[in-house]
Amino acid sequence: MSGDPKIYTYKSMNRLAQRLRDDLNSQDFVLLYAYNGTGKTRLSMAFKEAGKKKITRPMNCNDAVDQPLTIEEVQRDTLYFNAYTEDLFHWDNDLSNDTERVLQINSDSKFFDGFKELALEAKIFSYLERYAEFDFKMDYEKWTITFSRDDANHIKVSRGEENIFIWCIFLAICELTFDGAEAYDWVKYFYIDDPISSLDDNNAIAVASDLAQLLKRETKRVKTVISSHHSLFFNVMCNELKKTSHKTYFLHRSNGSGSYTLRATDDTPFFHHVAMLAELQKASESGKLYTHHFNMLRSILEKTATFFGFDDFSTCIRGIDDEVLFARALNLLSHGKYSAYEPKEMGEDTKQLFQNILSAFLNRYQFDLPEMITETTTAAKRT
Repeated sequence: MSGDPKIYTYKSMNRLAQRLRDDLNSQDFVLLYAYNGTGKTRLSMAFKEAGKKKITRPMNCNDAVDQPLTIEEVQRDTLYFNAYTEDLFHWDNDLSNDTERVLQINSDSKFFDGFKELALEAKIFSYLERYAEFDFKMDYEKWTITFSRDDANHIKVSRGEENIFIWCIFLAICELTFDGAEAYDWVKYFYIDDPISSLDDNNAIAVASDLAQLLKRETKRVKTVISSHHSLFFNVMCNELKKTSHKTYFLHRSNGSGSYTLRATDDTPFFHHVAMLAELQKASESGKLYTHHFNMLRSILEKTATFFGFDDFSTCIRGIDDEVLFARALNLLSHGKYSAYEPKEMGEDTKQLFQNILSAFLNRYQFDLPEMITETTTAAKRT
């Protein structure tokens, strides 16, 4: 990596959220790459909260007569999509008869302000038909959604299909916002956090491309923050928005430090792969190695192989000592579904094997690993 990378450290989530708002004063988009567990969802909520303000307005004729002459209201400016958006929907599986399964809507949310009056079905379906093969019907009296496929009605769609349906609702609302719908005239910012958690790579590319085309349509009316841990989605967004006014960051939080670090990566959208290597090197040097680290290492080798046009990740370690052992270990030890949230520490022999593979890979390719992780850890020790 060349040049002098800009690194910013923030002691609180609120200050970080304000930094993003400041960026959007001069930029149309802010793109954030961050690992799961960094705090992306909490950041989206902090950004949303920063845009709230209480106002006092005179009572008008549409208000209740027993109210005071003035009314306090909360004004908002951010429409967000994150894990909380998906929680606005929940299933009634008709446990008694198992036939009338419906997805229920929490109609109290401001997210649904324009639903009943604006009849969004056509807009939603124009997106949904690109990603899924089922139909739906909304009942605005009961605030429920029923799904059908072929001749089957009241079907229970998969978790992935449910997520993509909710995502299509969000896209339809974005369109309404751009069209100047009164129900959404309060929206100045979109904050979109990981919209594709259950999609395969083909749909991830399609979703990213469709989103970029929609957002580029009207940048004067609404500014956007997009955060993701999905490397393919993130890179497609970087490529689609590279000719727009934007900022691109790698967001990192060092364990136990309580601080957040932004590294500007405007010219290097693939920086997060290198940052992941730095994480692995730090873990290797500390000896705190867990089973999911093998998955991370194999993922990096696969992306490196793709970059150089190799057919297989093992080509990245071909010709070094113990290449057969290393390739076999990466195949066997990276196939488990190891969770970063419930880490299981490697045995000592496995740790040594991991350290040998990582060292051989880094010696061959001579990555210029970022200093931000070391700097953040040092800062944490000083506080």
